[in-house]
This record gives sequence, C-alpha cells and structure tokens, in this order.
Amino acid sequence: MDRPTPLLQIHDLRLQYRVYGGALQVLDGVHLHVHVGEKVGLVGETGCGKTSTMKAVLRVLPMPPAQITGGSIRFKGQEILAMDPRTLQQVRGRGISMIFQDPTAALNPVFTVGQQLEAVLRSHWGRRADRGEIRAAALAALEEVALADPDRLLDAYPVQLSGGMRQRICIAMALATKPELLIADEPGTALDVTIQDQVLRLLHNLVEERNTSVILISHSLGIVRQLTDRVYVMYAGTMVESAPTRKLFTHPGHPYTQQLMEVVPRLSGGGIAPGIPGRIPDYLDPPTGCRFHPRCPHAMEICRREKPPAFSLDQDHQVACFLYDPAQGSPAP
Repeated sequence: MDRPTPLLQIHDLRLQYRVYGGALQVLDGVHLHVHVGEKVGLVGETGCGKTSTMKAVLRVLPMPPAQITGGSIRFKGQEILAMDPRTLQQVRGRGISMIFQDPTAALNPVFTVGQQLEAVLRSHWGRRADRGEIRAAALAALEEVALADPDRLLDAYPVQLSGGMRQRICIAMALATKPELLIADEPGTALDVTIQDQVLRLLHNLVEERNTSVILISHSLGIVRQLTDRVYVMYAGTMVESAPTRKLFTHPGHPYTQQLMEVVPRLSGGGIAPGIPGRIPDYLDPPTGCRFHPRCPHAMEICRREKPPAFSLDQDHQVACFLYDPAQGSPAP
C-alpha cells in the first residue's frame, strides 16, 4: 500500500546568492520530504545549506541577493513558490512554524514578551479578538512550555530573561498557532547542556502530544538519534544520504556520513578525533561532479566528472555516491 502524499515535499531545489564577484551556488538540487506526524533530522557541517533550505520553504530569504533558480516546494500539495502573499502568510502561521537558533535575535528587544506573543495569536486567528481572550491564550502558551509566573513574563522584555527562558518563549510562539509542521533550527545551540536537555525534552513532548511533524536541524548527532524517525545528511548544498535514523547510525553509507560518525566524541575516550580533512567548497566555484570528491578517500574519476544520483541501498535508504553504482563494479566501503 502506497504512503499518502507527503505533508512537505522539496524537489530539485536550487538556490543562489548574488554577491560581488558572481553567484554563490548554495543549493544544488535538494530533495526532501516529510510525512504527517514524522520527525525528520537534517544534519551536516556549518555552511552546508540547512538553514537556507528551511528559509526557502518559508520564503523569508532576502530577495535579492537570494534567488531560487529551480525546483519545487509543495506543502499539502500546494506550490509554495507560487503562492500569493495572503496565502503564504496563512501557511506560515497555521501550516508551518519555525524556531530559529538564536532566541536573542528572534525576539524583538523593544517589545514585551506579551506584545510579541499576542501579535502572533492575533495574526493567526485572523479576526478582531477580545483583548482578554488574547492574553488568556498567551498565558496558556507560556504555561505549556513550563515557564513559572507567566503573568509577570508577559510584561517582561527579552533582555530581562535568561537564554533558556527566551528559547522556551520562542517555542511557545512557534506552537501557539498549532502548526502542522515545526522547523526547529538548532533549538538548544545557545544553551548549556542541562538547559538544552530540558528544552529539547519539552519540545519533544509537546510535538508528540499534538502529532506535529518536525524538521530538526542540528549539529549534534546524539540529539538527532534520540528525537527523530528519519535523517537527511547534507553536504555543500546537496543531499548525500537519507535513511531511517536507526539504519543510518548502524549502516552509514556515504563516505561523508561515515566520517561524521567517526568524529563524534565517545564516552570510552580514544583521544581526539582527526576530523574530516579539507573544508566545505567555495560556492562561487564549487567542484564539478560530486561536491565531496576533493575530501573523499574513495573518490574515483567519475566523481570528478558527474554528479551522482541517489542509489537505493534498500527501500528507504538512499545514498548519492558512485560507490553504490553497479555499473562501476567497485565494492561499497
């Protein structure tokens, strides 16, 4: 039996930034999909295009310099790239919400928490609501993210709050509209490990209760392993591997994924991992063929000439690497 149409489906997305000296080819044919109730992880090094992909979904990229040069982004079967501003605004509130990685930048310092949260609720309801009703809903949103004394917090400014409190407020604002899809961009990156764990557990429990679909962007493979059902691995604007979470961690296929796993710190020690040689390529002049080939220990001549398609290791595990091309006749690593 075929699965239903994905809630979100990105196909062959291409994005560039016009800068002095040329165009940064940031996304090069990105594919991604999320089903209803599914928790999907998106991992990769800093600068590989994870946040740009998600901002393209919400169409909040500054244009110019950003320019989407090809591809499709469909939400519940509707093309986001073709939506008029009014429809897009409805999708942003009721369909898709995003928690940005820096709560200090996400919250406006000149407005109180209450003013910002109430503005989100008023925009979502789309009608002239009673002020008392709006404030009651705002209080309920703060209580839901386990913030003590929410009545006082509504009258506070972001600068008066700790990093953990600001991040919980960002979660409250994102979930207040009861979105069908939540994009969480490094939701605990600015927090110490104990507060990060509390925030991530809170977020996990809330989305589980509502059966909300989630895209979790993270550098932490441990967090992704714990909180997601399926994972996409991204490198230099391309998707190099996708698989169910357990399968990806037990049988990583792409050389880049394998090296990411090797640099994860281990409780058993073993010294400092050497890291992945080289660096993400210059997007002004990216490598031909596979963008990872300059750093890949298994690179072949075809990797320098052609971009690899996604080869299926099995029904739900795809790897974009010529090592898995039967025509090459080379054993996979």
